[in-house]
Amino acid sequence: MLFMGCFLGYVMRTNLSINIIAMVENTNPNITTPSPDYGPRYNWTQNDQALLLGAYFYGYMLTSIPGGILAENFGGTRVLGYSFLLTGVLTALTPAAAALNKWAVFVLRFSQGFIQGVLYPCCHNLISKWAPPDEKGKFVASLMGGTFGTVITWPASGLIIQALGWHWAFYVAAIVILCGMILWFIFVADNPAKHKTISAEEKQYIEKSLGVNVSNKNRIPPYWSIMKSTPFWGLILLHYGSMWGLFFLLTATPKFLSEVLGFNLSSAGFIASLPHLVRMLGAFVFGSIADWIRRRDWLTVTAMRKIFCIPSHILPGVFLIILAYFGKDPYVCVALMTISLGFNGAASVTNLQNSQDLAPNYAGTLYGIINFLGTTPGFFSPMLVAAFTEENNAIEQWHWVFIIGGLIYIVPALIFWLIGSGSVQKWNEFEGKEGEKTTMDKI
Repeated sequence: MLFMGCFLGYVMRTNLSINIIAMVENTNPNITTPSPDYGPRYNWTQNDQALLLGAYFYGYMLTSIPGGILAENFGGTRVLGYSFLLTGVLTALTPAAAALNKWAVFVLRFSQGFIQGVLYPCCHNLISKWAPPDEKGKFVASLMGGTFGTVITWPASGLIIQALGWHWAFYVAAIVILCGMILWFIFVADNPAKHKTISAEEKQYIEKSLGVNVSNKNRIPPYWSIMKSTPFWGLILLHYGSMWGLFFLLTATPKFLSEVLGFNLSSAGFIASLPHLVRMLGAFVFGSIADWIRRRDWLTVTAMRKIFCIPSHILPGVFLIILAYFGKDPYVCVALMTISLGFNGAASVTNLQNSQDLAPNYAGTLYGIINFLGTTPGFFSPMLVAAFTEENNAIEQWHWVFIIGGLIYIVPALIFWLIGSGSVQKWNEFEGKEGEKTTMDKI
């Protein structure tokens, strides 16, 4: 269900990245063939398109922090479920908004992001209640359902657009989102104690494995202690680097493949989804390896987080820099982007899991904070692309875009090696029933 929830979130989040190609007039002087008739086309500039692609993330970042608090106090199941119902309706209204003007689309996409900012804080809250410590790698890897959403959405949207027009790419996405949420409300509970059909053995196993590190009590997060925490700042930077690479490829890849490399719309959708498919598979592989290492106590949690930064951040950055210098051939570009994002699947062991290490009681809040800042690449990266390609959208203008992306991957990993940690922090403690502090053990 976590995989499905993240999948649906990305169906809604990423459909505009491919649909907008069919919604706007072509601006690449190197492509002279007439644009196919997939529906009305709008005279939106490169900056207009960057604004619309980033609109979701402006709204998304605003509710990332309160999303964790809402999940911890009202339950991740309801908060996330109702957010999907609302965004499914807004997805269906996108063609009507486009017929009005670009600002109507901006407001709609901003609203979708605002409502969906609770997605990952809710997921991390649920993981903290359901995942035994030595199975967290697989649980966190399930969040790659979002990556699978990209894998399916882009090629499916391309096919739907070519067959029915770009309007239906939004309508089909809305139907899928709303149907998925019916399953969510049927099967998901906030914690094992609230699940209607769980066996007594499974419930006891999960609750015993979590021990005293996780509480089901409502509480106010210790924000001052969180913001003074050096390991938490290491996590913020690490998460930012990973999100820059992900959001850059989410918002820019279809455009790059279609307008710069000249792939047709359906081919661009399939090829652009390939790096995200490999990232999802990599997440499960790296997550399973990390769980296997943890069960054997071969490495401390801190050492494991830092070592896995090599595949999750260092190697993706290196391959983007290689792409900047050797990415003249379209298929070489695709291969390098695929390898880069595939290695980033190891983020399921590093930045996507570290909030669970530092404070399982406040995992949703911590992830909300890092996601608040980690969302900004969603609108900064389209702005960066627009700044370099406004005058001429050709391969030469993308050189520095890839260089910058590679460095933003690598530098945070180097800093995390210095200040990052995988230990439970003292501020994860909560007051026990008798008022005394509960002793926290390292997970």
